Amino acid sequence: MENFEQLCQQRRSIRKYQNREVEQEKIDTILRCALMSPSSKRSNPWEFVVIREEQVLRQLSACRTYGSGMFDTAMAAIVIALHADITDTWQCDGAIAAQNILLAAQDQGLGACWCQVYQREGAQELIHSLTNLPQDLTVLCVISLGYKDEERKNYDPSKLLYEKVHWEKF
Repeated sequence: MENFEQLCQQRRSIRKYQNREVEQEKIDTILRCALMSPSSKRSNPWEFVVIREEQVLRQLSACRTYGSGMFDTAMAAIVIALHADITDTWQCDGAIAAQNILLAAQDQGLGACWCQVYQREGAQELIHSLTNLPQDLTVLCVISLGYKDEERKNYDPSKLLYEKVHWEKF
């Protein structure tokens, strides 16, 4: 990418993927970016589970009644699970890591989509059973990855909600 603003403008949630394997080098780069994410007091409360098995990816599409269909075509996924007992900012720390993953995927020429599963009925249990995740970890989200099989328009800067920005006081 030419610059960070362009990367943010081009990053969109992609829910349809080509039947094309994601190279290990690209996943490694994405994971490095996730591991460099800031966390409160450098607690690093996260654990990442990379899923590449097609059968498991397809089963992930049932983790929510709506909003998890992207796993039907995803070629990889990253589960973001956290040690909620380490820090009271675990949700924020996990969200920052997820954003790093989403932006790194875009930078690697991949599509990605966040699937929020925290406090979604049955989602924790399904993901724990599919990944052998220890019960003391809480799953925040799962991010699908793959080569894009849909095109989404870049964000239009003229439609940014500047009325949401306040200077000095509300």
